[in-house]
Amino acid sequence: MVYLCHTCDQSFYDEDGLKEHLDDYYDHEAAHEYARYGCDTCLATFNGDAARWQHMNAKGHVGHECRVCDNKYRSEQGLIEHEVEDHNYCADCDKFFQNTNNIKQHLNSRIHRGQNIDCPYCRNCFTTVAGLTTHLETNGCRSAPSLNRDTIFEIVRQRDPRGFICKNLISWHGGESKPDRWTCTDSAWNGFAWACGLCARVCRTRADLNKHLNSPAHYTILYHCPNRNCPSEFKTLASIISHLESESCSFMPFDTVQKRMKQVFTSSHMLEF
Repeated sequence: MVYLCHTCDQSFYDEDGLKEHLDDYYDHEAAHEYARYGCDTCLATFNGDAARWQHMNAKGHVGHECRVCDNKYRSEQGLIEHEVEDHNYCADCDKFFQNTNNIKQHLNSRIHRGQNIDCPYCRNCFTTVAGLTTHLETNGCRSAPSLNRDTIFEIVRQRDPRGFICKNLISWHGGESKPDRWTCTDSAWNGFAWACGLCARVCRTRADLNKHLNSPAHYTILYHCPNRNCPSEFKTLASIISHLESESCSFMPFDTVQKRMKQVFTSSHMLEF
């Protein structure tokens, strides 16, 4: 069966194709004069505007109008996508954002997503898998005291034999995540500040330098982005997950990241991308 647009005589093999074509008619009214008399929601067309409105009011088919411009959309989801992608506008919060990245971060924040990621070991809940991973990698889960950055890397690379995200570190034996592994000596004081002997970082207090020395700053790089076109490398699992969640390299959608990476802690399946 062929579905025909009675305005421009373009034909489609299925109804979805025709609907998608008609969804765009507001963007090219010159080519679709009937848009003035077409139902905002269904495929019905009318000889006059009065008949069109009578139909839409009776059927509840009044279209969804953009709060920023005059565009109308057949579905609420279509309207939301338009306002987000074209205007960087969140209707729920009545707030505009500077760019696409900022509004994506907002929509993926606790405000909109709540805290639906449960820790598999304790009662803590998180907004994203990156938050859960930070909780576990920093030895923050009292119900899983053996988990830290090192032990989690061992778990991940056992499930990633093909090296999708794990670097091939044959000589790596861990031990970097032990608490207070490094302590600075008096020689770190240069007369003005406490200086790190491994980098150019200087700290105001001895305690700050010790905190820096035991942070991931000088950890071994353990992970790499699974996108072959992205050179990014990471020292923690939480940081690579945050990178993927940001969609900065367009490797996979945010929701897919949540599903795939949560399996690291909830299943024994091998990692696949």
